[in-house]
Amino acid sequence: MKIDRLIGITMYLLNRNVVTAKELSERFEVSVRTIVRDIDALSIAGIPISSSTGASGGYEILDTFKLNKQITTMEDYLFIITALKGMCSAYDNSKINTTLEKLLTTGHFNDEGQRVFIDFGVVREGRTIPGFVREIEEAIHNKSIVEFDYTDSAGQKSHRTVEPLALNYRWYAWYLLAYCTCKNDYRFFKLNRLTDLTVTGRSINNEHGNVPELLEKQWSFDTRRHIPMKILCKAQARVPIMEYMKGKIIEERENGDFVMVTHGIEHDRMWLSMLLGFGDSVKVLEPQEIIDMLIEKTFQIQNLYRD
Repeated sequence: MKIDRLIGITMYLLNRNVVTAKELSERFEVSVRTIVRDIDALSIAGIPISSSTGASGGYEILDTFKLNKQITTMEDYLFIITALKGMCSAYDNSKINTTLEKLLTTGHFNDEGQRVFIDFGVVREGRTIPGFVREIEEAIHNKSIVEFDYTDSAGQKSHRTVEPLALNYRWYAWYLLAYCTCKNDYRFFKLNRLTDLTVTGRSINNEHGNVPELLEKQWSFDTRRHIPMKILCKAQARVPIMEYMKGKIIEERENGDFVMVTHGIEHDRMWLSMLLGFGDSVKVLEPQEIIDMLIEKTFQIQNLYRD
């Protein structure tokens, strides 16, 4: 519907600086001519949209414009409440709780209609991590340099001085994106590998540009190899295997056993631990490098308990 598209265009412009007609046409899957007509309609309706020409030209909404809250529906509010409650379960930040309370006490709506509940509490990391998150978040806000000792995945220890830019919760762990003054480059640091974190109070003088784009770019540099695997699974373990291994069944056997294809990420311990945890309910058929790795690990475990 046109009214939905007009609201969508308004929200899209509110969340960005300058947007071209081509970008809007691709986003809303209509022609550029239709976008031009929509912009005219919004201007007539009183939305203060300005346009500019040239290489960096496009449409933008004046900073002074405030959107009427009635544009947001009850369903939209419930999605916001669900997201905030999910964040609260994994992230200790009083401001999130305050925002949630504001939404619930306005009198215009409540969470009685909520039917989706998200709880990340079970994947919280150790006791020190919430403190690290709060300190780093404050350092980012105040543009303060931080220092810490860091142990990488190979066990190598180093002292780092960094300019913190963003915190990212990904793959059940918190990561810090920062500019490392030791390496003169951007790096990710896993918070559970940090010790002796210190907010120095020294100011960050460098400009780092668009942080969300930096974040996406740094993750694109993750070149770890994805190792495809074929595994034979016993029937009685079907449910937990499908739940945790997240693969695709390619063969069903008469006795209920099945063959599944999945993959593991090179140097990642989680999937290897899962394979070992399933014991004799899972047998790796290929590749040989994973079979050899599992044999070596089981020998190490046997020797540990035989000593």
